Amino acid sequence: MIIYQVYPRSFCDSNNDGIGDLAGIEQKLPYIKSLGVDAIWISPFFKSPMKDFGYDVSDYRAVDPIFGTMDDFKSLMKRAKALGLGVIVDMVISHTSDEHTWFKQSRAKQNGKDDWYLWSDPKPDGSPPNNWVSVFGGTAWRWDAERRQYYFHSFFSSQPDLNMHHPDVQKAVLAEMDFWLDMGVAGFRFDACNHIFQDQLLRNNPPREDTSAALHPYGYQLHVYDQARPEMLPFLEKIRALLDAYGAFSLAEVGGHDALKLMGQYTNPGRLHSAYSFSMMGPDSSDTHVRNVITTLEDSIRAPSSACYALSNHDKPRVATRWQNGRDRDQTSKEMLALLFAMRGDVCLYQGEELGLPQADVPFERLQDPFGITFWPKFKGRDGCRTPMPWTEAIHGGFTEAEPWLPVDPVHIGMNVAKQEAQTDSVLRFTREVLALRKAHPELDKGSITLLDAPEGVLAFARRHEGREMICLFNMDVVAKKVPSVEFADMVFGQNVDIDNRAVMLGVSGFCFLRG
Repeated sequence: MIIYQVYPRSFCDSNNDGIGDLAGIEQKLPYIKSLGVDAIWISPFFKSPMKDFGYDVSDYRAVDPIFGTMDDFKSLMKRAKALGLGVIVDMVISHTSDEHTWFKQSRAKQNGKDDWYLWSDPKPDGSPPNNWVSVFGGTAWRWDAERRQYYFHSFFSSQPDLNMHHPDVQKAVLAEMDFWLDMGVAGFRFDACNHIFQDQLLRNNPPREDTSAALHPYGYQLHVYDQARPEMLPFLEKIRALLDAYGAFSLAEVGGHDALKLMGQYTNPGRLHSAYSFSMMGPDSSDTHVRNVITTLEDSIRAPSSACYALSNHDKPRVATRWQNGRDRDQTSKEMLALLFAMRGDVCLYQGEELGLPQADVPFERLQDPFGITFWPKFKGRDGCRTPMPWTEAIHGGFTEAEPWLPVDPVHIGMNVAKQEAQTDSVLRFTREVLALRKAHPELDKGSITLLDAPEGVLAFARRHEGREMICLFNMDVVAKKVPSVEFADMVFGQNVDIDNRAVMLGVSGFCFLRG
């Protein structure tokens, strides 16, 4: 499945209040369909105080007013169905907002919800129950004066973690999913899957030996007790049973320690359909790294389940900047799109990635992300990949006529959709071409993947299906590379490539698809 991720705050603002909305997404569905994708994944649009921009849900069954109404969502669903696009909803079930009714009742020990969240008494000296720390910095325990206990939060203190060990919590969460499945959604993307269960004994995490890359104390621990717990596996089977009743799809976001192998566990038979990690969203763009990712995922995930490959999303710097390494930006973007659509399994394409948008430069005074504000300038937060989509050369890139919630990067305006539609060699036109190529060749769309030997700096693999073969070569280095003695019938697609007597010369940002 090819999935297009929409970050609703920044996609299209239909009512000119500076924030994108569901009606804006509906307006742009024909554009999304024109890319050739199968479904859209919409980041959270539920009712929320927006302290983490929708990933802090206060009501799973309500649309936040800044995004519109439930009627707007139903209208979007109807239009998407008419276009043949599935709609995947982002379910955040590891935690809620502290404004959710469940948490308010749990805090007050009402309606049997005393233990619906992870509460614990302090140590005798009043300190937190263990050494767990938050992903966003500082202790992961927040003192609550009303209960005279601590509650656990993997992320911000306004996002208390649910106690998913409680059977009634599991039933309640499944009921929230059932609500959206009844409405006809195509499935769910599950946020922060590795954070859904914690160790019931609240054991301390052990220290990490190498802390040189740590931004804050979270990087000083091996997170073996506050995430990736085995109790997650039977719960995933409950989710799958619900999904199967509707013929719905599931995609897990998996982070943390040994995420690639965890993806395999989460997609074993009877669990989720697909999973992705942040393994391809870091700074390492080497052929060795990508080969290792492919090898591990092929060993971990077995058909009919599959890995989902993603190079960008709403949390990580855009790949056009992250993997550019001094090369031509547009040519590098095209090579990375070709690589993405050559992978075996599902694919997530993040809004603006089809334009080759680089990471936006957001000045400190315009930052919205508390994570970035706290750790500036060492870490600039997530706003740089969340800026509004540029549609035209109009003010604010045609996203809105009001002041947008985040500024539109001037570089992005120069790369807008309307402009790229008119350019025959644009990244946008290339995206459609390479996606159509994938769908036209079963070996790319459905085939197996086999890594091939190649010179250092070159990523090489073969995709095979029912006697058809496509050899895919990518120059991941910043200098030209020669691949000698390649056996193939003809070249189907490529960039910055010369072929002479079966030797393939890949220029900088060069790649090719060769029919075997």
